[in-house]
Amino acid sequence: MDLDVFGSSVGEWLKGDGPESDIVISSRVRLARNLSGHNFLARAQQDELESIEASVGRYLREKDGRFKRLYFRMQELSEMERYILVERHLISREHSRAEPGRAIASTDDERLSVMINEEDHLRVQMLRSGLRLEEAWREADGFDNRLSEHFGYAFSPKYGYLTACPTNVGTGMRVSVMLHLPALVMTREIDKLFRAISKINLAVRGLYGEGTQAYGDLYQISNQASLGKSETRIFENLESVVASVIAYERKARERILSADKIKTHDRLWRAFGMLKTVHLLSSEEMMHLLSAVRLGASTGVLPTVDARTINELFLFTQPAHLQKNTGRSLNTQERDTQRARVIRDRLAAFN
Repeated sequence: MDLDVFGSSVGEWLKGDGPESDIVISSRVRLARNLSGHNFLARAQQDELESIEASVGRYLREKDGRFKRLYFRMQELSEMERYILVERHLISREHSRAEPGRAIASTDDERLSVMINEEDHLRVQMLRSGLRLEEAWREADGFDNRLSEHFGYAFSPKYGYLTACPTNVGTGMRVSVMLHLPALVMTREIDKLFRAISKINLAVRGLYGEGTQAYGDLYQISNQASLGKSETRIFENLESVVASVIAYERKARERILSADKIKTHDRLWRAFGMLKTVHLLSSEEMMHLLSAVRLGASTGVLPTVDARTINELFLFTQPAHLQKNTGRSLNTQERDTQRARVIRDRLAAFN
């Protein structure tokens, strides 16, 4: 299976536009659905899972033409190709296992995607750049309604949509916002803020979701449960909290730029200079430096730097993308060398 289509383009989540895009990377709505009349994944036999994949896949490719080009079965992809999909936020790490019956369908712009047989039969995902939760929800809901007309869902009048994980029962909806919060990290206010958020039943995760670290000062905030709450209430509650987090980050940026202007400018310019000249660069160090440069671009400290270029580098310097674009498997030092080369080449046009 050839994924060359992903070699030089970024998905919706890294386009760098939309409301509050200097801080909000993307908004996501994910819907968990199971088909009525079928066993859930934990009890389903292999032939049943493959039958579900075949049926849903046929509908998505033939009835909804948007998925005709980007439809992949996990067992037909190499390990590197599956991790390209993880790095692009199209599938979870759990879904990347090459098991028959697992598949992913995506529109060309990667705004709308469907994981088949991950934890539930269907995981519908809508991604929008910037703070666009309501817009993402409306689009996801419209697609979900059309899908439900063709496939009956497992639904309880009392509990709502039935899902494999109890926290998704009800609306089956998980909404999340990815934010870039370097100033709150620099002022050491981030832990205090997130302790407060956890008290109101919201979850904070790293770049690739549950169990991952916040590389590059990128954090995801999402709801934890959906039972007993309407979809509108869920995304409006999260949007309200995110608005407060954005305000705190803006105040922190103002403080670090005014309290010690020379030191802060030096830190951001130093990160920019290192990225333009470095020859070995680990993934973790790269994310740290790119975070500083993105902050400089967003605040005008680095006025010539294109923030979208920085967003793209977050993706194209990830291990699987480096190996895909190089055309071969790379060991750790080769990846660090190629990562530095890619960044130097992309930043050469900026002074």
